[in-house]
Amino acid sequence: MVTERQHNHSTLAMSEISRNKSTPEESPDSPLGLYVHVPFCATTCDFCAFYQTAPTAAGIKGYLDGIEQEMGLVSPSRQVSTVFWGGGTPGLLSPGDIRRLGSAVHAYAGGVPEEWSVEMAPASVTEARLEALKEVGVTRISMGAQSFNPELLDGLGRLHTREQIFRAYERVQKVGFASVNLDLMFALPGQGEAEWLADLDQAIALKPDHLSTYCLTFEEDTKLWVKLSEGKVKLDADHEAQLYETTWEQLSTAGYGQYEIASFARDGHRCRHNLNTWHMHEWIGLGPSAAEQHGGWRAANASDLEQWQEDLAAGRRMTTDRVELTPALLAEDSLIFGLRMTEGVNPVELARRFPTPAWSQVRGTLHQLVEEGLAEQSDARIRLTTRGRLLADAVGESIMLAMDTD
Repeated sequence: MVTERQHNHSTLAMSEISRNKSTPEESPDSPLGLYVHVPFCATTCDFCAFYQTAPTAAGIKGYLDGIEQEMGLVSPSRQVSTVFWGGGTPGLLSPGDIRRLGSAVHAYAGGVPEEWSVEMAPASVTEARLEALKEVGVTRISMGAQSFNPELLDGLGRLHTREQIFRAYERVQKVGFASVNLDLMFALPGQGEAEWLADLDQAIALKPDHLSTYCLTFEEDTKLWVKLSEGKVKLDADHEAQLYETTWEQLSTAGYGQYEIASFARDGHRCRHNLNTWHMHEWIGLGPSAAEQHGGWRAANASDLEQWQEDLAAGRRMTTDRVELTPALLAEDSLIFGLRMTEGVNPVELARRFPTPAWSQVRGTLHQLVEEGLAEQSDARIRLTTRGRLLADAVGESIMLAMDTD
């Protein structure tokens, strides 16, 4: 979900949370997302820093009970537009548990969502699970392939094989969903340009509707982070930049439109849930470690299944990393995430939507980005150039610095 600077706030009961009057009001017609975190994983991949826990019958039942209980603590401010089940591995749930969770979402959403996405790992894809997902109304399957190279998969700590990816993809296609996405990762230890091109070619040959390509990042408290700190693997910024540009060229040639640095889609298959998030609309988060931007606050649930359940029993939710949604914060994140998108941003529209005195400094920063060749302006919109996209993190830091200037 959205990355933000973290702030510590005291734990609040639901009765104490109210919309701050300084927070911009969302229109009744604005999209509202629902993110459900399913924390169960059979094993932890070497690169993964997301909260997860091993599945047990008692743990899954307690989780489903908790989701229904949490739904009773927060009411959607309008009909839910998009739903996203992430993890963990949502696909580990049994068909019966999928139907139970799906029925709860139906009752909660206030209607049929425009888009309903579910993350799946190839090893967990079965026809019975897919049929249950289709039955409850899921429209989009996002499968974490990461690589088709057995040695690279082993280096990531992934449990699935190349053959399981093909089998799983065939099953997904057979059941039939409106959109299918494949996740791939590049700049992996031991992966040269030839190996990455082979992975891209194989993915393109499967003809998914959407491709997400992520440069490997080394998150603290992961096995890969330990290997990096021990010097067993190394970072190579020039190699990463080369693979970025190769990816953009190859997928464009193959007919995939890039709409965000890591996201490519055929016409009509962009992920609406992610787009709404990047445009700083509201979403409700359910489940342990789920984040939320709703009702004037951005916060997260405890990254612990038992602690989350204890919080719910006491009528509490979203008890960690609480931050007030001020116009300045939303303006900052709208710029940072907006510039990662191919369409760029319209600063005039954003200043109208999120009024803050910091815009005077931000305009100067945007002008400087254009002067340095990191961005370009066309009419009222500003977009990153190819060089700017390669330096998107540095661009984000410059935006944050300008917003912090008094």
